[in-house]
Amino acid sequence: MHPTLRNFLLSAVLIAIPVTGFVAAEKYLLPSAPTSTAQINTQQGLGDLSAYQVIVADTQKIADTGDLKAAEQRITDLETLWDQNATDLRKADAGAWTTVDAAADEAFSALRSGKPEISAVKQALANLSQTLQAPVAAATAQPVQKIAGIVVTDETGRALPCEVLIGKLRDTLANSQPSASVADLQSRALERCNADDDAHANAFTAQALAQLKG
Repeated sequence: MHPTLRNFLLSAVLIAIPVTGFVAAEKYLLPSAPTSTAQINTQQGLGDLSAYQVIVADTQKIADTGDLKAAEQRITDLETLWDQNATDLRKADAGAWTTVDAAADEAFSALRSGKPEISAVKQALANLSQTLQAPVAAATAQPVQKIAGIVVTDETGRALPCEVLIGKLRDTLANSQPSASVADLQSRALERCNADDDAHANAFTAQALAQLKG
């Protein structure tokens, strides 16, 4: 609305109606203030991530002392909590979940390498902290990938959490006795999943599921 016309309308409203009515009219005629990024993040997407941010902040403080073993132990609390809520978080915003999950994996890897470097650890933790503050999707949509006809990635191209497919395999087997081949694939999938290697774990699980489907 043109400023001159807007001021004219406000003046007319001020004369015609009581102050309370003027306040309501002003709210309608004047443009509203833009919503801050922080407000947007609390209203949509992954929701409240403060519990994860606390863990990362604790881990950063511990890392600053040079005790990277203790820092690795603390970041494991985040991993456990993140995995517990993975299904709901992915449903809420798959793209944002993927972004945070990738940043978390970098932090885990930095702290769990054979000889962790303090500079790399601090950089990974800082990146994870920033990502948690503004978890927006960084990857563009792309076709999901399949192995033996089984979907192993999400719409961003990132490997599905290995726990998801392993759980599907477990449900498919139910109480039945798997063949030696399926049991071997399941064992390999569990080993790679425990090593945070979702891609290879999913490959083994997908092959096992394909064999069960026949």
